[in-house]
Amino acid sequence: MKVSMNPNGKYRPFEAVPIKNRTWPDNKITKAPIWCSVDLRDGNQALINPMGVEQKLEFFDLLVKIGFKEIEVGFPSASDTEFNFMRRLIEENHVPDDVTLQVLCQAREHLIKRTFESLKGCKKAIFHLYNSTSPAQRKYTFNKSKEEITQIAIDGIRCVKNCLSMSEGTEIRLEYSPESFSTTEIDYALEVCEAVKKEWGCSATNKVILNLPTTVECALPNQFADQIEYFCQNISDRENVIISLHNHNDRGEGVAQCELGLLAGADRVEGCLFGNGERTGNLDIVNVGMNMYTQGVDPELDFTNMPLLTEAYTRLTGMEIHPRTPYSGELVFTAFSGSHQDAIRKGMAARVGKADNEYWDVPYLTFDPHDIGRQYEGIIRINSQSGKGGAAFIMEQDFGISMPKSMHPVFGELVKNEADKAQRELKPAEIYDVFERTWLKTKAPLNVLEISERHIEGERGSDLPEQVAGMATVEWNGKSYAIAANGNGPLDAFVNALKQTPAPKFNITNFSEHSVGTGSDTYALAYVQITKEDGEQVWGVGKSSNVGRAGIAAVVSALNFRK
Repeated sequence: MKVSMNPNGKYRPFEAVPIKNRTWPDNKITKAPIWCSVDLRDGNQALINPMGVEQKLEFFDLLVKIGFKEIEVGFPSASDTEFNFMRRLIEENHVPDDVTLQVLCQAREHLIKRTFESLKGCKKAIFHLYNSTSPAQRKYTFNKSKEEITQIAIDGIRCVKNCLSMSEGTEIRLEYSPESFSTTEIDYALEVCEAVKKEWGCSATNKVILNLPTTVECALPNQFADQIEYFCQNISDRENVIISLHNHNDRGEGVAQCELGLLAGADRVEGCLFGNGERTGNLDIVNVGMNMYTQGVDPELDFTNMPLLTEAYTRLTGMEIHPRTPYSGELVFTAFSGSHQDAIRKGMAARVGKADNEYWDVPYLTFDPHDIGRQYEGIIRINSQSGKGGAAFIMEQDFGISMPKSMHPVFGELVKNEADKAQRELKPAEIYDVFERTWLKTKAPLNVLEISERHIEGERGSDLPEQVAGMATVEWNGKSYAIAANGNGPLDAFVNALKQTPAPKFNITNFSEHSVGTGSDTYALAYVQITKEDGEQVWGVGKSSNVGRAGIAAVVSALNFRK
């Protein structure tokens, strides 16, 4: 049975802008735009529990630290909380000299006057005025003609000009938004903005900001780019106008629309950290900024301590960041697939000793996690889909335990089986526990109760190597044996002595060791592969502060190995 969703005329394609000879497809983003954070206004109003004044003050300080020079701090005329926040920002000197406060206000006289009251003592401010211009808003919300909507905007600008005397000592710039620009007829949007610009006046020293919001995202990114390029081509005094973008994410294309809008000629971008905002959210400025960074462009925003940003954001807003959010999500540097893990491990190993600014080409990682304050420890994580190299990588990175490469498949299979049983990801401590249980804590069927050795010097001048006499008391399957033998070292002597027990006969076919730790906390780890008489090969691991004893412990571990 065929199942489908038929729009049946209820929904229609977005009407394309009549642009010819578009240039944006061939353009490149080569520098950062003017950034404006709207976290404290658009982001805050979208929260289930909006931030209080103290929270907003902390968030403001965070935005300044990141490097925002323009910050929309709220809607001062909307409530006492918003007004008081504005006053505390100014009166408590939270605002650096190079940061401009932006305030939003509808084109209504009493709201404009109240907003100007909040600005007293402010050094630099952007007065952001808006009114809705789309056909649906004109028809349903206001029941007004185009001419009447334009007049609302003009009257608002006049009111702002009349109130300028209330903000003596404050440098006031104008921003105007034809709200719902995205669904407003493009030529009418131009008409309204021309009227606003004419009423306000603009020059090289007094540029007006024309903010073009995708209040509701409805076009394809390329269609939005056409809108922006058409607007930029047709607005008068283009050199004295700052074209600003205010993207939302209703179609999940906010980042793409913003980037194509910049290619189309926009100068400025408004958005929120991590895409907070109404409905599906505002543009994620972190995403756009980091996209620039990974293309070799300085975003002029500081995301070098992403863990601090994400912690502060989630704590202050009460919003979670999805674990797969680009750049900031918990899992964005994580590989579960075995082949991915192996490629990452090899790529990371190849960078050891290279300069920090060496070209980044590690497979599956678009950029260096260290650039944003993330660590390598969490890159490879282990579940039932993970391969042979991932578990070994975790052991080396987290615990300094560097197993021989030929041992990786054995350990990888053990960890994979454990994850399969648990039906979840294994934490590094759990992976170490598998290692410890398998090799370091086994005492059956072979258990060493006592052990000692003494060195036997060879005849003076003889080429014969120094001999070691080894003595031990061991248990095999619960039965005790006193054993002794000579060898060319403690390990060889012990192996020879074991032949006096029912333990399987074997040869050592692989041996390696390394130290772990520093100073008095240093210990040796020995890795031994034995081949039994029946041809079976097994690995063992021994740990001791004594190098010789570590090898002996590894042999015991190998004989005790069970999958």
